[in-house]
Amino acid sequence: MEVVRELHMNAGTGENSYVQNSLLQQKVIFTAKPIIEKAVTNLCCSSFPESIAIADFGCSSGPNTLFAVSEIIKAVETNYRKLGHQSPEYHVFLNDLPSNDFNTIFKSLPSFQEKLKEQSIWPCFFYGVPGSFHGRLLPHNSVQFAYSFNSLHWLSQVPGDLESNNGKIYMSSTSPPNVLKAYYAQFQRDFATFLKCRSQELMSEGRMVWKIMGRKSKDPSSKDGCYVWELLAMALSQLVLEGVVDKEKLDSFNVPFFTPSMSEVISEIEKDGSFLIDELEISEQHWNPYHGEPNISEAFKDPGYNVAKYARAVIEPLIISHFGFDKAIMDEVFDRYKAILNDYMTKEKAEYVYLKVSVIKKE
Repeated sequence: MEVVRELHMNAGTGENSYVQNSLLQQKVIFTAKPIIEKAVTNLCCSSFPESIAIADFGCSSGPNTLFAVSEIIKAVETNYRKLGHQSPEYHVFLNDLPSNDFNTIFKSLPSFQEKLKEQSIWPCFFYGVPGSFHGRLLPHNSVQFAYSFNSLHWLSQVPGDLESNNGKIYMSSTSPPNVLKAYYAQFQRDFATFLKCRSQELMSEGRMVWKIMGRKSKDPSSKDGCYVWELLAMALSQLVLEGVVDKEKLDSFNVPFFTPSMSEVISEIEKDGSFLIDELEISEQHWNPYHGEPNISEAFKDPGYNVAKYARAVIEPLIISHFGFDKAIMDEVFDRYKAILNDYMTKEKAEYVYLKVSVIKKE
């Protein structure tokens, strides 16, 4: 699997697109507002530069991209206006893999910029930066504030040495020890590279905030480490038993994904040595983005349906690339997945674990 080419959310604005199925991710960004506001306030407390460069690593597409940017700009404006400073000039770098649906973002920029002008926030320039954040993307010492939401759990490639992970698409409690080691080793390499590259791009005392899907348990195969992939593997396994899906195809499919513990993240930051840890927090988010929402329509009262829809918007391109499924088979996979999810969520806790981290680039 060529991750750089194939890993992207469902494009466009259709029923299964990421644009239509990213409320969960928006909630994750919304809960990061306090840590964003604190990091921005600390950035602005010592100086008020005339120009501020902001970088989003893993911007994806849809409303969440500009929602995150707007929250950061609001925080900057609050600090500048409080002390009577004029708004700075904004430079916003939106990064994701070349296969990302940048066109949907660009189409929404004119109306977003117009709203900023109405609030006397101008000029604000946007730049698309296609490429992997597991490598250098921006000029040296060019960014004051960087962030990444819902992205850093994706790996640069599927780990090697996973031949024995038969019938699974991620780590599980029955995966052999070498599979767990391979996933962790790949995360260490990728995260170390991410930190090294960002340390070169951020200015001295620049801030970086991220929110990454993780786990509380020390065991990387624990259920709080994204058990949703194991349930999806069950749906695919049903189709293998019925002869619809080739067993070898399933055995060779593994998700390039890793949910680290907070201690594993801290270890990599300390090994890199370029950043001071400013704030750490662990939070939880229900799998069903509509869980606890009042007055939801009948269409969204089925939790399995909601979770399956959101998972499909994220993982469908990788599945189609590997298995070659047509729409009818994809519909069947996610119908079965919905039923499995509903059964599981009536019996077990169904919450993602998120790690919120704020760091400062050392002088």
